[in-house]
Amino acid sequence: MNPFRRTLACALIAASGLALASTPVLAQSTAVKVGVIGPFSGPFAHYGALFKAGVEAYVASQGGKLAGKDIEFIYRDTGGPNPGQTRTLVQELIVKDKVDYLGGFVFTPNALAVAPLIQQSRTPTVVFNAATSAITEKSDYFLRTSYTLWQVTVPLAQWAAKQNMKKVVTAVTDYGPGIDAEAAFKSEFAKQGGTVVESIRMPIATTDFGPFVQRIKASGAQAVYTFLPGGPPNLGFVKAYNENGLAKAGVQFLGTAETDEFDLQKFGDAALGLTTAFHYAGAHDSPENRKFVEALKKRDPAAVANYASVGAWDGMYVIHKMIEATDGRKDGAKALAAARTLQWESPRGPVRMDAKTRHITQNVYLRKVERVGGQLVNTEVQSFGPQTDFGLGK
Repeated sequence: MNPFRRTLACALIAASGLALASTPVLAQSTAVKVGVIGPFSGPFAHYGALFKAGVEAYVASQGGKLAGKDIEFIYRDTGGPNPGQTRTLVQELIVKDKVDYLGGFVFTPNALAVAPLIQQSRTPTVVFNAATSAITEKSDYFLRTSYTLWQVTVPLAQWAAKQNMKKVVTAVTDYGPGIDAEAAFKSEFAKQGGTVVESIRMPIATTDFGPFVQRIKASGAQAVYTFLPGGPPNLGFVKAYNENGLAKAGVQFLGTAETDEFDLQKFGDAALGLTTAFHYAGAHDSPENRKFVEALKKRDPAAVANYASVGAWDGMYVIHKMIEATDGRKDGAKALAAARTLQWESPRGPVRMDAKTRHITQNVYLRKVERVGGQLVNTEVQSFGPQTDFGLGK
């Protein structure tokens, strides 16, 4: 073990209270090791499957190697929002498994929990999903290929004001991204002359959205802007929205990822006409997106092209370029320097890494759910053009 790695291992083990003797000395692997963190079990397990599909499809599309190097993926299951367990898993990946790169992270609290570890170990870490703006400010070694709630919400608030909406309710899940979403919409909508008449925060574990939807209906608002984590909460909220007559009452639905392709067909006709602003739709019409979808389907015919799988695909593009810049050697500073200047054609459209924030700049699209060829799709009806992260420093 070289001096740097021995020093790093001792420091991390001491910080965790583990005994040095519990960490075996392993032979140097010739493969570049990438640790992928996500929920592979529990109610959010689909995210882990989507990450796995995206990263493995990308490597397969490159002939099975990146920059001529073999790639070894090490998957670790957080089960859901679990900062303590995530920190332990990442510590083991850095110290015991000696990963060169980390990727994944569905939930903001999990990403924030590992910031000190990746900063100390200089391990480049690409966030495939977690969407709170502040994440990239917590370590110099974070990069993000997903989105932030400010990034997709500000143009939606501007659009809502242009549609002559004057009164809106915000209804968000009560944790980091939801609070970001609420702040972004309220701030921008007020700038545009609108009023948020009520701000509702819903517990992350709630399954009964009826009382919240009744409050929205009673508010007299013209629309509800909502943010919920992917999976069952989306289905529950949209069901309550329809069953309580909000759509019939003319209360427009405004969201971001709530009509995610992974769940979209499960909504049925309840999803028709729902309006969202987001950085990707599975139906995006471009050669790069067709290549992406083909690569996913080749790996697994049941794979879904959505924001989590495209975040992982583009995350692997960034890791690919860092491997290329370092010739496969562990050099966090050199890898980060290369990643900061990247720009490329993603399945979502043209993107670039912001050199200062290490967050992706990308187009945001207004989408409406339509039925095409018997399937529900998020149809992109307008591009708001390139959007940066408006939430940094807030």
